[in-house]
Amino acid sequence: MSARVVAIVGSYIKGGTTDSAVDAILAGAREKGAITHTIYLTDKHLEFCKNCRQCAQKPGTERGHCEQQDDLEPILAAVEAADAIVLGSPVNYGNVTALFRTFMERLLGFSYWPWGQGVPKPRQEKPVRKAVLVATSGMPGIFIPLFTGVAGSLRLAARMLGARTVGHLWVGLSAMEPRHPLSARSRERARRMGWKLA
Repeated sequence: MSARVVAIVGSYIKGGTTDSAVDAILAGAREKGAITHTIYLTDKHLEFCKNCRQCAQKPGTERGHCEQQDDLEPILAAVEAADAIVLGSPVNYGNVTALFRTFMERLLGFSYWPWGQGVPKPRQEKPVRKAVLVATSGMPGIFIPLFTGVAGSLRLAARMLGARTVGHLWVGLSAMEPRHPLSARSRERARRMGWKLA
C-alpha cells in the first residue's frame, strides 16, 4: 500500500522558495510510490484560537474537536489519514509566519488539558507518522536553527500532529532574488528526504 504524505505550507507566496523546497521533497516521495497532497494555508480560512480549551477537556487518545466552524477540521483529517507530513514556513520576524502560527495554535486538541492541570499532556505518547521540516530565510541556512525560533516551532507542531521528525531542510539566502531557486544540492537533499517519508 502506498504511503500518504501531506504537506502543510505556511508561506504567503505560492511558487516561492518554501513551496519549491516542499515540492522537491514530495517529488522524492512520489519516486518511491507515495501519494502526496499539499495544503496551502493561504487557501484556507482559519480562525484564531480563542483559548477556550474545550478541545482539550475530554480525556482519551482521540483528538478533541474545535467548536469553531472553519477549515481546520478537513486539514487535521488529512493529516490523521497520512503516514507522513512535511511542514514548511519561511522565517518572518525570527519565527514561522503568522499564518503558520495561527494553524499551530489550533492544534491544542491533540493535548489533554483539563482545568486545574498545570500543563497540557499529549494524547499520543508515541509518534504515529514521520515528518520533515522546511524553513527558508534570507540568512544562511545554517543560522536558521541557531538564531530563529522556526526550528522549535516546526518541531512542536510536528510533535502535536503525532509525528517524529526524520529530517529538516533549512534553505538560506533566499532573499537574493524573487522566487529564489533551490540549489542543486538542496534539491537533491530534499529528494532524499522524500524517500524517507515514502
